[in-house]
Amino acid sequence: MANLKERLLPPRPQSAINIRDASYRPSASGHQPFQGMDLSGLKKRGQGLRSWIRVDTSGSSQIIEVDKFTMMRRCDLPARDLRLLDPLFVYPSTILGREKAIVVNLEQIRCIITADEVLLLNSLDSYVLQYVVELQRRLTSGVGEVWQSKGPELSRRRSSRGFDNAYGSTSPDYLPFEFRALEVALEAACTFLDSQAAELEIEAYPLLDELTSKISTLNLERVRRLKSRLVALTRRVQKVRDEIEQLMDDDGDMAEMYLTEKKSRMESSFNGDQMRSNDGLSSSAPVSPVSSASEFRRLERSLSIARSRHGSMRSSESTKENIEELEMLLEAYFVLIDSTLNKLTSLKEYIDDTEDFINIQLDNVRNQLIQFELLLTTATFVVAIFGVVAGIFGMNFLIPMFDEPGAFKWVLIITGVSGIIIFCAFIWFFKYRRLMPL
Repeated sequence: MANLKERLLPPRPQSAINIRDASYRPSASGHQPFQGMDLSGLKKRGQGLRSWIRVDTSGSSQIIEVDKFTMMRRCDLPARDLRLLDPLFVYPSTILGREKAIVVNLEQIRCIITADEVLLLNSLDSYVLQYVVELQRRLTSGVGEVWQSKGPELSRRRSSRGFDNAYGSTSPDYLPFEFRALEVALEAACTFLDSQAAELEIEAYPLLDELTSKISTLNLERVRRLKSRLVALTRRVQKVRDEIEQLMDDDGDMAEMYLTEKKSRMESSFNGDQMRSNDGLSSSAPVSPVSSASEFRRLERSLSIARSRHGSMRSSESTKENIEELEMLLEAYFVLIDSTLNKLTSLKEYIDDTEDFINIQLDNVRNQLIQFELLLTTATFVVAIFGVVAGIFGMNFLIPMFDEPGAFKWVLIITGVSGIIIFCAFIWFFKYRRLMPL
């Protein structure tokens, strides 16, 4: 009872952190998968606290407890986007690019990706834990200071992009943090769906072969359940594929997902405005207040127009290049999820072919039963002739043929020959009309 209470009731932050720290082992990179964080000073708002796993750009992870409104202010997200991550509701797979975050809902992976961190709903699901461990491994092995190197080093890495891809680099080091996290999420979702499709294939083909050899109620029920699982899995795979395809078709959504560049532009513009304001205050001269204020406004307006034009030109060029990088990333997993969908489509076609084969077999059996029933009906008609003759001769009247000793034998012979002739005539008629393959 105590263990059940500990699992169901939310423990205090420090105790929960200590339990998780003791239960999880360190990863290969030396970082703990979940490092504790004392949040006893957080202001609790009712019972809206939720446990989140936070992974930063250095690969270190923490478990934090934050309520919904704090998370909305932290990531600048509306409430409807956070509902997509709610485990109590079932939403289709979705990837949304917002101003300061990317909301990802792909199968078991439900997270918020920003330019500095990844926030996942804390779960004991093995795929969530594998996502955290794999993201930590790639961040620690990818040397995150690549994006902090400016000038020729970054240009050299981006110019050698084709060389790296030619030798199968799956996670290039020039990708920003949010794209790396998105790549790991896409890989986890595609791998999970592909594994489920493979398991379904392993179970389906022997069952369908058994059904073709032996049609029974038990085998038909198993195939019905299998087809229901196949339809549900195909719908999920199709949704992930459509989501990736929709992102690839919309350049605006892909540009919106480049969070690192937007953050750097905002910081640079803020620093530039602050420096200009300081310079304007320090270089003020003892002139007329009205004239100095008007000149300062005109100068500020001209500088802002020039800065906006220059920034828009730079952002358009960099956005085009970054869209190509993201498009290449999405295209790789689009091919992977499309192959999974083709695998499920082939399995569905095989099930449909099996159903058609079974229907053909059942139609053949039904036709054989109809033919046998037709033969029985014809034979019954021939036998009924003997009953007619017996009824006629059983009437109460006297004729000279009753006194003949061999009359009964001749009546039996004539009736039998007539019945055989009538039966053969029916068989010939059925064959002539192609009612029987005789």
